[in-house]
Amino acid sequence: MTDIIYLNDLKIDTVIGVFEWERRIKQTISIDLEMATDIRKAAQSDHIDDTLNYKAVAKRLISFVEESRFQLVETLAEQVAAIIIEEFDVPRVKVRINKKGAVRYAGDVGIIIERSKG
Repeated sequence: MTDIIYLNDLKIDTVIGVFEWERRIKQTISIDLEMATDIRKAAQSDHIDDTLNYKAVAKRLISFVEESRFQLVETLAEQVAAIIIEEFDVPRVKVRINKKGAVRYAGDVGIIIERSKG
């Protein structure tokens, strides 16, 4: 049985992009996560130590993304997935990164990846 803990619309300012003007400013990206886990132990104990702490995930990603300087959203997505899988012992994660405003006349643009441990 796999349950999903999700975190949507985590907005973080970072330097991201390939164009010279993008390297001089911070842009806001939005991250959505679906993190596979088993919540049964936490549901039974009603204790935070028995579950995936989504506040800890958010704080870690905010710190990482704010300091990152990637050119591609693809690279950022891979790094975010690796942090979640490796540091939070999540077997599978779906990462969606939205770089709003990257394409004129488009409401949203970004990437969705799914990664698994192993």
